Amino acid sequence: MSNAPSSQPFAAIIVAAGKGLRAGQPLPKQFARWRGKPVLRHSVEAFIEAGASPIVVVIPEGANDIAMETLKGLTGVAFVIGGMTRQDSVRAGLEALASRHGHDPISDVMIHDAARATLPQSVITRLRQALQQHSGAIPTLPVVDSLSVDKDGLMAGSADRAALRRVQTPQAFHFSAILAAHRGWTGVTDAGDDAQVFAASGETVAHVLGDEALKKLTFSEDFMTTSPIFRTGMGFDVHRLVEGEELWLGGLHIPHSHGLAGHSDADVALHAIVDALLGAIAAGDIGDHFPPTDPQWKGAASSRFLEHAAKLVQEAGFAIANVDLTIICEAPKIGPHRQTIREIIAGLLAVDISQISVKATTTERLGFTGRGEGIAAQAIASVIKESQS
Repeated sequence: MSNAPSSQPFAAIIVAAGKGLRAGQPLPKQFARWRGKPVLRHSVEAFIEAGASPIVVVIPEGANDIAMETLKGLTGVAFVIGGMTRQDSVRAGLEALASRHGHDPISDVMIHDAARATLPQSVITRLRQALQQHSGAIPTLPVVDSLSVDKDGLMAGSADRAALRRVQTPQAFHFSAILAAHRGWTGVTDAGDDAQVFAASGETVAHVLGDEALKKLTFSEDFMTTSPIFRTGMGFDVHRLVEGEELWLGGLHIPHSHGLAGHSDADVALHAIVDALLGAIAAGDIGDHFPPTDPQWKGAASSRFLEHAAKLVQEAGFAIANVDLTIICEAPKIGPHRQTIREIIAGLLAVDISQISVKATTTERLGFTGRGEGIAAQAIASVIKESQS
């Protein structure tokens, strides 16, 4: 028999009906962001890529709006309200698939926990291959640690780890068989997983190789490890020099024959730092927060923008490590003002002046800055995670 997976479409049920309280997130963990997108969206996209159709997502009661927002833009997904237990939720998903009228019959189904966000395509392929010879298959991994039987806090025996496996999801089954198994379940307690329900009905379950990437997101630490401890952002800004405007650089008013033109006070130095800080925490750019089309920012002091960026850094859980600013112009001379600018920036960011570097350079009279038509500034900002607890 071929080792290639069946070309027939398969259905998927993703169980996302839990509260996820242990993850320490402000909302159920299946809707919390992880690696750039909500946890639930990761596995839904993986099933779509694998060709699953239809996909049923089992959600908590009252979560329809957040679930729709979580999967916005994805097609072929239906929502079903879950039950009191995981087993009840899976049964609800299976019954929803069974009640589809006017659709092609479902041959195979995979049942997956939303908290296992990373779903390798290779695991799906191995499961589909196994279903060509078996009515059920689950991904497993070997137990690598020694095992001890506990009794009142004391070692009361051991178990043969060579005969044991760690079980993951998705678990794959012939649809009619797993539906019958759930409908016929007579156990007095909730089954550990769908494979247990399936085996209790007299069916056999094959093992395929799982993947460590299928680790279940359970605790707050599982979310924290996705955020780097140290991050860096870069900013660059340019404004035109014109007569009749005041010149503000680094929060300092510098007497000069020309000033910088812009919607706000056009302080290129502070604007570059703002973009560097926003870049370090992936919070867009200065135009996202202070649109030049908004009249309330007409003539506004750029110090307000910098203080706002510093606040966003803090709210993201980071502290500013350092800022390195370079101002590019022929005139005025920055040297006499450099220390004052450092002090102003340090004050606005509420950091020690030793964390602020201000430099100036020219372009040897080349380009628009060399011709005195404008001033440019570039900045690099580094931020560090304040706490990993």
